[in-house]
Amino acid sequence: MVIFRNISEIKEKLRHPAVTIGNFDGVHLGHREIFRRVCELARAQDGVSVVITFAPHPLQVISPGTGLKLITTPREKRSLIEGSGIDYLLEIPFDFAFASIAASDFVERILVGAIGMESLVIGYDYAFGRGREGNVQLLRQLGERFGYQVELLQPISGRGIVYSSTAVRTLVGEGDVKGVVSVLGRHYSITGTVVHGHQRGRGLGFPTANLATEKELLPAAGVYAVKARLGGALYDGACNIGTNPTFGNGQLSLEVFLFDFDAELYGSELTLIFIERLRGERRFPSQEALKEAIAADVARCKEILKDVSVEAEG
Repeated sequence: MVIFRNISEIKEKLRHPAVTIGNFDGVHLGHREIFRRVCELARAQDGVSVVITFAPHPLQVISPGTGLKLITTPREKRSLIEGSGIDYLLEIPFDFAFASIAASDFVERILVGAIGMESLVIGYDYAFGRGREGNVQLLRQLGERFGYQVELLQPISGRGIVYSSTAVRTLVGEGDVKGVVSVLGRHYSITGTVVHGHQRGRGLGFPTANLATEKELLPAAGVYAVKARLGGALYDGACNIGTNPTFGNGQLSLEVFLFDFDAELYGSELTLIFIERLRGERRFPSQEALKEAIAADVARCKEILKDVSVEAEG
């Protein structure tokens, strides 16, 4: 996949491009259906598939007070879009100047003028441009003028849930990492670097690795059964997200105890794949009570993970 970080990097029109535009945070099953259709149209017109997105997310610029937490990091989003078979990704830098561009100007100068768009696929609820005026009606009017076709995909759902980034944020925020698989099409994961922590887990007989991550959206505080990817190897583990109330830390941490693992991890990149939440965060009356609870958590995690496979996810 070729990545353009700015419109100016596109030196000539692309070959018969089929295009989609959106934020695509999370790259969930709804997004992947849009990408599938874009690739299908590109093949039909002997052209290339193009995804246009924005960095940072427009809401983080226009309405920073909403506290929007992104589901995917930029690296994750690029990887997932590439995995969907897309040929070109255009990441447009988003600021107030860009937000003031009229939708008709964006279509004429960028989609048609710079890219040469011949087909456009959009989701049912998407609009862009100043005042969100770039809706399906305007896009079809402009399509008649500039010679491109517009296809609107209706809501895609499963098990009574419409696939959306909002649904993903809600489920992950509630700790429902098992339920979110039906919207994402994969398990929720967090990648980070192992850093030094308080070493309390080692003193309790369960040495944990503390993870520093760029991920904005963390599951609700609690204990989770996870798979951990380290290099090309996969390990079972128990993850705790929270403030360690038994010790009165107050600072949120993400730590994982890997089963049957005894090696140095500091500085390593580790990916945690969340399988199931066991319980919420609790304050225990003593370190001994905490130790007993961790032992029970580990036993439960081993039971949950013994038949779980995530090797083919992507």
